[in-house]
Amino acid sequence: MKKVVELIKKVSPVGWFMTVFLYGFECLMFLLGPELSMRTGTDSWEIAPKIPFIDDNIPLVKVFIIIYVASYAFWAVYLLIISTTDSRNYINFIISYTIAAFIGFLFFFLMPTYIDRSAEGVLAAVEGPGILNWGLRVIYASDGWDIGRSLFPSFHCLVSTFCYLGIRKCSYIGRKVKVFALVSIVLICLSTVFTKQHYFMDIVGGVGIATICHVIVCRLDPGTRIVGKYLPGQDRL
Repeated sequence: MKKVVELIKKVSPVGWFMTVFLYGFECLMFLLGPELSMRTGTDSWEIAPKIPFIDDNIPLVKVFIIIYVASYAFWAVYLLIISTTDSRNYINFIISYTIAAFIGFLFFFLMPTYIDRSAEGVLAAVEGPGILNWGLRVIYASDGWDIGRSLFPSFHCLVSTFCYLGIRKCSYIGRKVKVFALVSIVLICLSTVFTKQHYFMDIVGGVGIATICHVIVCRLDPGTRIVGKYLPGQDRL
């Protein structure tokens, strides 16, 4: 925890701005996709990306709502930490992150997906008292209640994966911080299916799109060219 606080103290004004921008851009893509889908009629194509023999055997584990909600704070902290990495790495991260979020938007718009919580028997399971039931009801109510949409790819998994990829090769960021990020990704991905917010394929889509975009951008390495041309000698933004 002390190491994380020290890293956040190093965040520059640019880092704070870009963290807000990336967070906002991801939210915009998540909200704009289904809105355009409804306005243009592509929502009539929506499908449930369900694999019955997998998803029907994944139970509702209510305690995972804590991890699902805590992921929002996790993203904010790790996006700030990533902004302290070298300029080349951070620029590549920004480019790959925005491309992946835009690809997610295209899926939400052109290949809309849904989960029928009534048919899954989820709503009846959260009717009772208790903080976990209340938390699940709040999340479901904010996401269509009986019908949840914009499942594939899971942005919870996509953004969480980027939080690890952005620091994976940074030598000055400690092993404990990296391990915590990796463990958190696994738990967040599990939370998406254990809260019945997503199907298994949504995890595959989120992690896969994030990883592919990051690997391709890092191979092309536009960060090196941008730093060399516009930010010579500037190690960090």
